[in-house]
Amino acid sequence: MIAFTSLLVLAIVFFVAHVALLFTSFGKTGFNRKKYFWSHLTLWITGIIAYLVTVLYAGKGMNETVDLFDTGGKQALLLLATVVLSVVAHTIVKLFILPKYVPQKS
Repeated sequence: MIAFTSLLVLAIVFFVAHVALLFTSFGKTGFNRKKYFWSHLTLWITGIIAYLVTVLYAGKGMNETVDLFDTGGKQALLLLATVVLSVVAHTIVKLFILPKYVPQKS
């Protein structure tokens, strides 16, 4: 139970770090590529931890939500969702946010 809770807390910490890094990547001083990279990295780590939690604990009655991911295919969906979320976020940033921070060439 301690390992299960620890992994869940770790996933939450990495997700909060992801959100904080993402929002602080853009500011009055411009676009911070390093923070933006770390925001994506923390998102991927969150997805990997969530996947690991389901592989280790799905179907064991530890948590109703975790028990939903009781097959390898459902567990793989967590990794797929992480990749899709990362690509969608990157696309939104590239198309809508970065143009405001990068000087336009005339």
